[in-house]
Amino acid sequence: MQIGALADRAGVSTRALRYYEEKGLLRPERTAAGYRVYTDEHAETVRRVRILLAAGLNTDMVREILPCMVDDGEFLAPGCDDLVAEFERERQRIDDQIAELHDVRAALTGIIGAGRSSSAS
Repeated sequence: MQIGALADRAGVSTRALRYYEEKGLLRPERTAAGYRVYTDEHAETVRRVRILLAAGLNTDMVREILPCMVDDGEFLAPGCDDLVAEFERERQRIDDQIAELHDVRAALTGIIGAGRSSSAS
């Protein structure tokens, strides 16, 4: 299938597919005329990439771990032993960012409250 058909099937833009290719996440075959040719396997790869990106992973990490992911049709699971630890580190990084954002929000709430108090005076 050509890029437009894959984009429709996967629910992404052709631009996203070109970006995935640029980042090494997709490797389509090329015709003699240079057109990209995708297979059902590429559609499945796009689905996996989208799941991993939605989980907060960046494209470099996705490229690195994609070959180790196992798909049972419903869930993706790490197929390499060291990936679980990698995912735990990534989750901790996200938890740390969430905690920092809570602190920033609390500080901003304090500033807003102080601004309202001084305006009322």
